[in-house]
Amino acid sequence: MISIILGIVFIAFTVFSVLPMCPLSWGPEVIAFLKGSIPVFAAFIGLICLFVGAADMKDKKEAKKEEAANKEAENK
Repeated sequence: MISIILGIVFIAFTVFSVLPMCPLSWGPEVIAFLKGSIPVFAAFIGLICLFVGAADMKDKKEAKKEEAANKEAENK
């Protein structure tokens, strides 16, 4: 229940701080932050994709080895 209330409070503060008619009027700064963070976010997503792809290739290679070992064990 507390997390829902805190979530509503933070969302309300975000809307209040970004709207141009409110005293804070942080809209341009938020846009500048988002523009600056997009390349960094894209780099992190790229690194995560590389790690997931490498792990997937490794798992497939190990699965092929296990399958070959099982076939060899069945033939004996």
